[in-house]
Amino acid sequence: MGHGLSCSRSSYEHEFFTAVQSGNIELVELALRRDPEIVYQTTIYDRLSAVHVAAANGRLEVLSRILDQSGNPDLLNRHKQTPLMLAAMHGKIACVQRLLQAGANILMFDSLHGRTCLHYAAYYGHSDCLQAILAAAHFSPVTDSWGFARFVNVRDDNGATPLHLAARHRRPNCVHILLENGALSCASTGGYGCPGSTPLHLAARGGCLDCVRELLMWGADRLQRDSSGRIPYMIALKRNHGTCAALLNPSSAGPLVWPSPLKFISELEPEAKLLLEAALMEANREREKNILKGTTHSVQSPTHSDDGINDNVSETSDSELCCICFDQVCTIEVQHCGHQMCANCILALCCQNKPNPTTMCVAAPLCPFCRSDIARLVVVKIKIPEEGGKDTPSKLRRARRSRNLSEGSNSFKGLSALGSFRKMAGRGSGLKADSSDTTDKP
Repeated sequence: MGHGLSCSRSSYEHEFFTAVQSGNIELVELALRRDPEIVYQTTIYDRLSAVHVAAANGRLEVLSRILDQSGNPDLLNRHKQTPLMLAAMHGKIACVQRLLQAGANILMFDSLHGRTCLHYAAYYGHSDCLQAILAAAHFSPVTDSWGFARFVNVRDDNGATPLHLAARHRRPNCVHILLENGALSCASTGGYGCPGSTPLHLAARGGCLDCVRELLMWGADRLQRDSSGRIPYMIALKRNHGTCAALLNPSSAGPLVWPSPLKFISELEPEAKLLLEAALMEANREREKNILKGTTHSVQSPTHSDDGINDNVSETSDSELCCICFDQVCTIEVQHCGHQMCANCILALCCQNKPNPTTMCVAAPLCPFCRSDIARLVVVKIKIPEEGGKDTPSKLRRARRSRNLSEGSNSFKGLSALGSFRKMAGRGSGLKADSSDTTDKP
């Protein structure tokens, strides 16, 4: 892909590029003192600069020294690839960070497929490089000129976004990161793969169950057709990916989707988000077991583990339980009203939120106790009273439970005796999708 040394113009230059490639900082320093202009020389065939060679091989010390000398992180090789593209291609995260620090342009396109550094990181599955580039984009001039959402969904010459490439090449971690940052799950390609393919079509083609899971969880449409009129289910069947086909079958129970109102809660605490994701993964895992029950296919473990999430409530007292389902421990607090619920009930509450029929906009979810807008969610922090104090943890929990019930008594009269929550929050297994209510028909 254009990072070999090929032939240099002289043996002296060849020795310099060899030193850069091997990370020999002493020889590099000696060459720079002898001829400072050597940093602008390139190899003959691939037109690789020393910055390209150092970035592609992960030679951070050499890269920093050359950047200090030349000051240009955006040199182009024969295929108009920048050093940042090569570092992202090879997963050299330290070099990616150094180039970004030096002001490397994240919105440059190569001449091979019209791809950016974001495409390269997604294509080769280097999630750490992907994260670094997306983090830099928030503070880059790209945000002002293009907008962050447009950058995340930037297309190559074939109309493929980074999400298309990650889904096609079985990169579930990259799929997850891109979706979290606003990648469109239903965007269609031009000529990449089959024209009109969505990321879900390409994940079905690659047969990666974790990629299919992520896309479905973020609202990818199982019924969207490509230019040949095929839905993802048909592609998975043709490629003999039986487990993916079972989950993509439009006649099977639909997945529980990450609720759109929560995507735009700007101050959603990371720990709270992890709890909600764990509840959602548990719900869809139960759905998968039901779909694949009695078939020859087995369910693989999801990529994102919920290790450390303790769902065993046998050791807790009734005063610790969520006042909606009376089954799970309260783990999420609504601010600023302070009411507390379990992650499953918060998720069910937001998933049930339907768009306004007039404006087709999804209203912000409401706290079921006081009916105020849910503007921020945080993890419950149980305060331990000082020694010798009158209040004990059990007293504090009983007071909290009493407040939730008393303030929410009138609000819950309109919730149909909690029936809507019971459909989605099954006892003992977290949140469950009711197949009778969520079945999609072709």
